[in-house]
Amino acid sequence: MGDREAEHTLPRTELEEIASKISDLNKWREIFSFRGLEISNSTHQPGRGSAGDGPPGDGDPTGPQPPLLPAAIPKPLLVPPGTGGQPISLEMAMRLRKLLFGNVSHIFSCEWAQAYFRFCEPYSDLAYALEAEKGGTRTILMAVQAHIIKYLLFVRNTEYTHLERLRRTSRQEQGEALAAALADTLWAAGGGGRATISLLAPALHLMPSGAYKPDNFTERIQLFEFSEKAAAQEFIFDHINCFTGEGSHGVILFLYSLLFSRTLERVQEDLDSTATPLLNVSFGNITCTQAVISLLLTGQASPRQLDSGQEPAHGGEVWQQRGPVGYLRWDRAQVERQVCHGLRTPRLPVWLCSLSGRHGVLFGTDSRLLSDWKTERVFHLYFYNGQREQTKTAHLTIDTHSHRWEEDPCEDPSSLGKRRPPVEMAIRTKWAGATVSWNGTDPFF
Repeated sequence: MGDREAEHTLPRTELEEIASKISDLNKWREIFSFRGLEISNSTHQPGRGSAGDGPPGDGDPTGPQPPLLPAAIPKPLLVPPGTGGQPISLEMAMRLRKLLFGNVSHIFSCEWAQAYFRFCEPYSDLAYALEAEKGGTRTILMAVQAHIIKYLLFVRNTEYTHLERLRRTSRQEQGEALAAALADTLWAAGGGGRATISLLAPALHLMPSGAYKPDNFTERIQLFEFSEKAAAQEFIFDHINCFTGEGSHGVILFLYSLLFSRTLERVQEDLDSTATPLLNVSFGNITCTQAVISLLLTGQASPRQLDSGQEPAHGGEVWQQRGPVGYLRWDRAQVERQVCHGLRTPRLPVWLCSLSGRHGVLFGTDSRLLSDWKTERVFHLYFYNGQREQTKTAHLTIDTHSHRWEEDPCEDPSSLGKRRPPVEMAIRTKWAGATVSWNGTDPFF
């Protein structure tokens, strides 16, 4: 009996060594298993087209299969130790919280904390598209969506044309397009000379004090500074899973990156030293203000930049520069409000649309549309609103010379917004009196 007990008794030093290894294992498991990102023991069979970059069906499921290979370890959602960067300080976290909410005790809702950049299936009608739940994060997702479409249609080189360029988007190209879209937006916020990228580190950098309420991710922020746009874009692509992985807090990380790229001091100046926060909080819902939309589109967090005829703060000029992405707005309660000319007429035919408070993207595939007046007589636009109910890109035909709605002389033009979809009314803020055909699709939004 004593011999058997001796066989199963380990020296104390060996037990301590095993306990130490278990502790190390748990530490790394926590890092690589953040919010469900675990190292899988499953196997992957190449050639099936399920997770690769090739089109579905490239493999031959009935033919001889190659040997099973271990599954690739997914990219972590947390930036590994030793990557560099600057940890956020308590002072920075408090100033950030005040800018967003007006106080340091408010935190993001579960809806915001769970939001990340999630694409539809590659090589599908919506391969270019981000999924967006109903709620406040949709504004940011659709603004980034506009930049993604700009990149896929007018920046990257492919052999395909028109909508086929979007439908042929692979998973690899989805990541490239998102990295380009985020980098473009951050670079504009940095004034064309800098960008700051916020990622999550495994460990907390600060200990909350006073009224500051921790949320378990702001306290982990690591800031990475870049003075070259290409380097920032490459860094984002190398860490793309930090924005696209479930549990990554990807949308919040991008919003933080946007504010730090602009710098918190300049954002406060953009707001004209008012106490108005960047986010609206009402009955538990958190939505973006016009200042956030302005920052996403113009690089400045001044809502006056969006409005035609409004004088911005500090004696600046109303936003008249034609950026690559535009903005159209329609709200029945504020029909008189017009978006400034520089945003209604961007360099490329891609617009973020605010439609009675909800957001989508309107775009064309002809880069000449806004530079050659002859193309604006009859032309085609496409619309995507980010909702799961939309399974295909809506195709609209715009006729700026056939005003069928004017045929009834008794009709009150002011009543049009009550019976026409907001997207049509937003289009008419750019092309007054245009008729819109949905080409067989039931009008929505």
